[in-house]
Amino acid sequence: MRNTNHEISRRQFMGYAGTSALALLAGCNGSNRTKIASSEFVFLEAEGFADFGGWELDQQSMDQMGSPYLLAHGLGVPVQDAVVQVQFPSAGNYRVWVRTRDWVAPWNAPGAPGKFQLLIDGQALEETFGTKNAEWHWHDGGVVEVGSSAEVALHDLTGFEGRCEAVLFCKDITFEPSNEVAALTTFRRKLLNLPDQPEEAGDFELIVVGGGLAGTCAAISAARNGVKTALIQDRPVLGGNGRSEVRVWPEGHVNKEPYKYVGDIVMEILPGIKKTKVMNGTEYENFGDQRKTDIVNAEPNITLFTEHRAMEVESSDDAIEAVIIQSTRTAHRKRLTGTFFADCTGDAKVAALGGADYEFELGNLMGSTNLFNVLDVSDEEELFKCECKDKSALALQAEQGDYEQPFPRCPWALDLTDKPFPGRKGGTVGKRQGLKAFANMWYWESGYDKNPITGIERIRDHNFRAMYGAWDALKNVDKLYPNHRLGWVAYIAGKRESRRILGDVILDGSDFIQGTQFEDACFPCTWAIDLHKPNEHYSKGFEGNEFIAIASVHDEGFQYKGTYWAPYRCLYSRNIKNLFMAGRDISVTKTGIGPTRVMKTCGTMGEIVGKAASICVQNDCSPREVYQSHLGRLKELMQQPGSTRVS
Repeated sequence: MRNTNHEISRRQFMGYAGTSALALLAGCNGSNRTKIASSEFVFLEAEGFADFGGWELDQQSMDQMGSPYLLAHGLGVPVQDAVVQVQFPSAGNYRVWVRTRDWVAPWNAPGAPGKFQLLIDGQALEETFGTKNAEWHWHDGGVVEVGSSAEVALHDLTGFEGRCEAVLFCKDITFEPSNEVAALTTFRRKLLNLPDQPEEAGDFELIVVGGGLAGTCAAISAARNGVKTALIQDRPVLGGNGRSEVRVWPEGHVNKEPYKYVGDIVMEILPGIKKTKVMNGTEYENFGDQRKTDIVNAEPNITLFTEHRAMEVESSDDAIEAVIIQSTRTAHRKRLTGTFFADCTGDAKVAALGGADYEFELGNLMGSTNLFNVLDVSDEEELFKCECKDKSALALQAEQGDYEQPFPRCPWALDLTDKPFPGRKGGTVGKRQGLKAFANMWYWESGYDKNPITGIERIRDHNFRAMYGAWDALKNVDKLYPNHRLGWVAYIAGKRESRRILGDVILDGSDFIQGTQFEDACFPCTWAIDLHKPNEHYSKGFEGNEFIAIASVHDEGFQYKGTYWAPYRCLYSRNIKNLFMAGRDISVTKTGIGPTRVMKTCGTMGEIVGKAASICVQNDCSPREVYQSHLGRLKELMQQPGSTRVS
């Protein structure tokens, strides 16, 4: 998906605003404020490039950076240039600054794999970017002479996750931009000529933040029950971990007695594929992105905001009043007011910003996974399904009978030269061996003691280092799979655990084991008490940076029998009176998240939230009062098919 011309014009900034604009970007460096010799500059946001080429837009760290960035995710093959045509205030000499980082520097790893160049009318600057500093910073590119216009391009050199957030051309060649996020954000907003206050984008009865299965089902359920609903998603497609960008196969059983219709919407929006094998990381069409979007767009009561990220929340002492969302393409902000809100973000972001009680503790966390698959180029069927960015060249190579797929050495990756890992001899997992144990598997996981909210970029990058290091070992050390290559790798991390919002009931694993009965039982749980921790078999030498998980699913004391119906009181906040939640951020303990976090189960939570929201709207009551005074009505709605619409 490319930017429209309108969006491009909003994201390319030519400096006619005087020295005051650059003073904003100088931040707290007082000397810069008084020494700006020229007000002429051009500021380019990476997401504003007219053509992304083979680069990907990554929004996962917007909360920390204030902006998304472009990622050269080529799996070891340099991606096509990202390009934009630039008009300069005047011809002459400009100092060039590129906001980037050396992504392996946090581990003191050699090699700077994210190398890229900046091309001006096809000519590369002498400086190579992505080679310095573990943190995001302005990398000095030296002075370049330009005319009144030029084509600017990001030229990837490796295909190994180079990244660029912005480019600055400054005619005052002594000026140094600040790395303060606050200063950079203020500078961006001034140059966008955006108002201090966000655009009013509507008043809704229910605002659902997060477009995973939980949020999507909540929005559809509410809309069909007559609720005017907004659904906010920060990616271009819906589905959360179950979309084609992440490709975790949705698990859990639905449509169970005594409420056989709970799960109807879940199954409606998922593609009708019967699981016969490992489906994680398989072809994108298996995950039904367009199906979800089409069903949501067909609901007249839903207003869908894709590529918008919730950044701020307005709240009173015990209620949320509005959410501020920001476009990941244009930085334009919108304000949505609502009567009720549903936090389906997974990270409980709305709840945390709105003052809700939640639990979160670093350490002993389940990690995040970046799934991947491999393909055999000599297999025509696999090659046909290839999603590789160099597919045309690959197909031509195969037509000529050349199937060999070399892979470069990766000295910056995890050194697995003499270490076991799944898929290598001595690295079996159950009955799986070889490539069946290597690719498409959930247990490539890291971040057990890292913050999945503020540290997701580093967690994702460690997953990259593990995968690339393992593939390097298989290809270049073990000399295996000469005709195979990495086919697809998720760059959006699949999270498992984060903040948990506290409700009137905090469900624990013991409730499942003991079969605790609740009168407000409303959504079915069938997954085991499945918690992850580092697999000790693969941890030696990587303590603190483990990369393979083991599950508790078969551990003694982690089993329960049959379908367990969990209570409605896990689905609303105990101290924010108009806040629902659905997904992996509901009111459970550490052990309670094990059976509740899988996606079909999360989807049924969303269905219940949508039905409960309709009761709140119709009766002018709180989510808690649905339990206290209208539980019978909720159970009536649970007996209706998911396709039922209020006329």
